[in-house]
Amino acid sequence: MDKESTSARKRGIACGRPAVDPFVDSFNMTLAQPQSKSVRLNGFATCLRLESVYWNVLATIARANACSINALLSYIDREVHLRYGGVKNFSGLVRVVCVVHLQNGFREGSLESAIAQA
Repeated sequence: MDKESTSARKRGIACGRPAVDPFVDSFNMTLAQPQSKSVRLNGFATCLRLESVYWNVLATIARANACSINALLSYIDREVHLRYGGVKNFSGLVRVVCVVHLQNGFREGSLESAIAQA
């Protein structure tokens, strides 16, 4: 047995399979399907392409803030411009904001901290 396969076994990876399978029985592959939606960010119309799961997270965040997804995205866009001078990959930023928001457990004020941590 070579050094690499011994190291993989120590980490719990055998035969190319991870120790913890990321695909749960109820995994819904449609959540990975990208969807393009027209959005208006601070008055400017654009198209944003995200996987369905991110649109679902955005809808949840918007509901928690009693606003629309467009208003939420405008807030993220405005804040990233004010705080950091903008971003080259807005859809990537939105994905990171969604993940950080989920990691924070939907705590009150976590959207602001999600943007700050992104």
